Amino acid sequence: MTAGKPLLVVVTGPTASGKTALAIDLAEALGCHIVSADSRQVFRDIPIGTAAPSEEERSRVPHHLVGFLPLDAPYSAAAYEADALRVLGGLFAERPVQVVCGGSMMYVDALTRGIDDMPSISPEVRARVLDFYNAQGLEALLAWLEIIDPEMHRTVDRRNPKRVIHAVEITLQAGVPASSLRTGLAKERPFRVVKLCIDMPREQLFGRINARVDAMMQAGLPDEARRVYGLRHLNSLNTVGYKELFAHFDGLMDLSTATARIAKNTRVYAKKQLTWLARDTEVVRLRRDTAFDDAMSLINALL
Repeated sequence: MTAGKPLLVVVTGPTASGKTALAIDLAEALGCHIVSADSRQVFRDIPIGTAAPSEEERSRVPHHLVGFLPLDAPYSAAAYEADALRVLGGLFAERPVQVVCGGSMMYVDALTRGIDDMPSISPEVRARVLDFYNAQGLEALLAWLEIIDPEMHRTVDRRNPKRVIHAVEITLQAGVPASSLRTGLAKERPFRVVKLCIDMPREQLFGRINARVDAMMQAGLPDEARRVYGLRHLNSLNTVGYKELFAHFDGLMDLSTATARIAKNTRVYAKKQLTWLARDTEVVRLRRDTAFDDAMSLINALL
């Protein structure tokens, strides 16, 4: 890290690991703000299902990029990169240390490393690919991707329609395989970065996830999902918590089964986050019982 640059403290990690609490404690101690790195918290009207910071938490520390978009707004990691850099530019002018908090690993990477420049997708291409997906399904879309970009077909998350759709869109828009546009090179940033996550045994993490899902249900997640049920076709609602409750509303499962599915699918998502973190050698892992003190010691050594 280059001395003299501002310091960005990134608190990341799997869902329910205690990121929000640690980030708020650190931001209070450092006298700075928090910028969210959560791909669902950017949307309004779904605070329970996205575990958005509460009013009390936001009163303790100002938060940015939380609840600022309508549910039907398109958003991407590239848009987040631009928004987060813009917000941090203003914040660093006031205080040379700031905190980012979130478990959307693509957003964390977009901010700290940058993402490759990709073409903007025209409405015509977007409509063409979406119409194909709606008519033919995911398997047919994957077969199309294999023809036009075999490398992307090999590496894309095949269970994530959004990723597959976007891979096809980019290839069609650019006129070359999307995989050929990836450089893997990190962009220069006007700040230093230290990444932190709270480490704990997987069994303990899964227990915290189960408890969080129960708390969300008691806090009114079914009512929140019912309010947005008419918008269930939107990508912003194609996520754990809402998909299972929408299936319950459709009569496909009872509420107890939906609750169990939410917990299970959240644990699956946490496993993906852990796999991503395992590949990032820059992440400093903290013990939960000493996380704040250890983090502050490291931050003070870098300031």
